[in-house]
Amino acid sequence: MRRFLLITLVALAALFGGLTAFDYLAPEQAAEIGVGLERARNGLTEKQATVDGLNIAYLEGGAGEPLVLIHGFGADKDNFTRVAGHLTPHYRVIIPDLPGFGESSKPLDADYTIEKQAERVHAFLQTLGVQRAHFGGSSMGGAIISVHALKYPDATASLWLLGPAGLSKALDSELGKILRETGKNPLLAQTPEEFPAIMDFVMSRPPLFPHSLKRALGERAAADYPLHQRIFAQLNDPQQPRPTLDGYIKDIQAPALVVWGNEDRALNYQAAEIYKAEMPRAEVIIMDGIGHLPMIEAPRQAARDYLAFRAAIDKP
Repeated sequence: MRRFLLITLVALAALFGGLTAFDYLAPEQAAEIGVGLERARNGLTEKQATVDGLNIAYLEGGAGEPLVLIHGFGADKDNFTRVAGHLTPHYRVIIPDLPGFGESSKPLDADYTIEKQAERVHAFLQTLGVQRAHFGGSSMGGAIISVHALKYPDATASLWLLGPAGLSKALDSELGKILRETGKNPLLAQTPEEFPAIMDFVMSRPPLFPHSLKRALGERAAADYPLHQRIFAQLNDPQQPRPTLDGYIKDIQAPALVVWGNEDRALNYQAAEIYKAEMPRAEVIIMDGIGHLPMIEAPRQAARDYLAFRAAIDKP
């Protein structure tokens, strides 16, 4: 028995050592394989669509009523991959990379305001033949789906707002303070080596990320730095059509679940109370010990809360 255990331990150590070596020696290939396996494990496949001359990369899986998930600034569709594994058994889950992010088109001179991205989301769904959907959005994605609900109320069945941007109160945060006092944006990385600091900033309870994935994400963040710096400036331009959602959320009639981590450093979770007070059909959940990305930090709990929300609003 001792000999068998020893052989097993040696075999496991060799396997783990080989995987670790591959993770460090071939990070690009390791990251691609890892992301592909994670998508498959959660019932998602990658697809492509063309909207207004722009290529949109997206993930799709499951069946039933469409649930469209929109990522935040500097992020991509894979922010929702793990939580989607709990949702694809119930819904048709559609997760696009917004233009300017991930694997979608990134024209330097495009309009990336919240209003324009909301219009693109609508056009994307029209291309897929989706006339009405439930929506989820993280951070910037929360602002985008809120504007979508204002512009296209008949196409919006419900909202799942995860640490949403949009309200002035939300920027009364550590991120807002850093931007005001230093001008430095802790959500941007000029080099791959700066990327882990972004992960530390946006998550209080990050999952285990292999070296290869952090390296791949860091290299992409650095390559996208000039564009994302420009996009962030557009998002904060007071001359854009709807610079904040202050005074607008009262007009959103769709039922909404607002989820916020009480350790969010990017956006102030106390803004959730404004949604609760002003949005006619909003429910609020504050997650203890969670940062800016509940669907990554606590995917099982986030999905469980969302399924309960949907069960309540989907009753005949």
